[in-house]
Amino acid sequence: MSPVTLGHFRAQARQALADPFLQQALAGATAHFREGRERALAELPDAEALRDHLKAIRRATLARLADHLETFERRAQDAGAVVHWALTPEEATRIVVQIAREHRVQMVVKSKSMTSEEIHLNAALQAAGIQPVETDLGEWIIQLAGESPSHIIAPAVHKTRQQVAELLSRATGQDLSPDDIPALAAAARRFLREKFLLAGMGISGANLAVAETGSIVLVTNEGNGRLVTSAPPVHVAILGIEKIVPTWADAAVWLALLARSATGQPLSVYTSILTGPARPEDVDGPKHMHIILLDNRRSTYVGTSYEEVLQCIRCGACLNVCPVYRKVGGHPYGSPYTGPIGAVISPLLFGLDQYPALPHASTLCTACVDVCPARIDLPRMLIDLRTETVEEQLIPRVDGWAERGAAWVLRHPRWYRWASRMMRWLLRPFIREGRLHLPPRWDPFAGRRLPAPAPRLFRDLWERGDV
Repeated sequence: MSPVTLGHFRAQARQALADPFLQQALAGATAHFREGRERALAELPDAEALRDHLKAIRRATLARLADHLETFERRAQDAGAVVHWALTPEEATRIVVQIAREHRVQMVVKSKSMTSEEIHLNAALQAAGIQPVETDLGEWIIQLAGESPSHIIAPAVHKTRQQVAELLSRATGQDLSPDDIPALAAAARRFLREKFLLAGMGISGANLAVAETGSIVLVTNEGNGRLVTSAPPVHVAILGIEKIVPTWADAAVWLALLARSATGQPLSVYTSILTGPARPEDVDGPKHMHIILLDNRRSTYVGTSYEEVLQCIRCGACLNVCPVYRKVGGHPYGSPYTGPIGAVISPLLFGLDQYPALPHASTLCTACVDVCPARIDLPRMLIDLRTETVEEQLIPRVDGWAERGAAWVLRHPRWYRWASRMMRWLLRPFIREGRLHLPPRWDPFAGRRLPAPAPRLFRDLWERGDV
């Protein structure tokens, strides 16, 4: 994979800004999620205190992460599950392929899992001659399109219904109308139900794992998650090691805030608790259950200034308020993890040299902190990563010079005042009807007409008592 440089991100962002269908889809979806979150939290007594409590739980859990993981392993094994430890994505995919071969699996059905996207599991399965089928409707749509998710909880948010109808028509062999949404959903259900019955393995992620009982919790809004984890004879769950909680009391706090922050629901439609494989008296369920605990650099950040990012519960709320994500969508990030959380976690998990642009893909407006259920200070970490990109010379020289120059000017008030006045004077020829009209080749704002500078500087107004 090519690094996501500033040039790459800017080019992708310009394409996104020029796509009216994408702009409409992003505006509608993110507004819907924001409004739902606000309503749901307003109905929750002491929501702010609960967020503080979740923050304390996540901090305390990470402080004893190894102990809680070992407890989880023991309890999960007592329940009949097999627990695997994967240090790298490659190790995790090898384990999955090995399990599939042991059970002579030719096709797997998958529930939506960001961790499986992180390790590029579908590509590894296909390389091993095993067919992966996404069964979450949004994930299946982007699988048919050969694309990656553009949102943590709404992977196909960038697709119009016309595009969805075309993809489903091609997959099912039917002529489906984009105006008949129930018919589109019904066609998808009919197609995927056969896959559940034929698959030799089901693969899921996990929203959290409870050390107290060795259970994993799967939160979805579609019934596919339950079919994936119960219909095939083998179930494999893949999760990051940070998804652990010590007790069910802690899990209750996590769940009380997860759906409210993500989709504005008090609780997702399907919240499934899985503890080991099926027992003799169970009417359904897998005969074999495997749990893969993925590290992929996570443990290296415990006890560092970046540990806070491991408190994330993957609700996606920060994406829905981010002014950058709301305009460019997820694909310019070039990672399964997008938006403010992706701008921090992608460089940490995959290497800053692979994602040097992402720490700069933010206005640092702090809206992400305001909505994060765990109050994660993403802007602080973005600034730290920006510093690293400059120190390691991972951004273009011109950008590095500009940032160093800006830092110097901001440290010297006299020069800052002079630069402000000089900039107003230089821009004067490009002001028409109260707006800036820069030549296209100089315009970093993709043709947007910004307001002209104010006639007087704020500093001057303040010193003269006019504000």
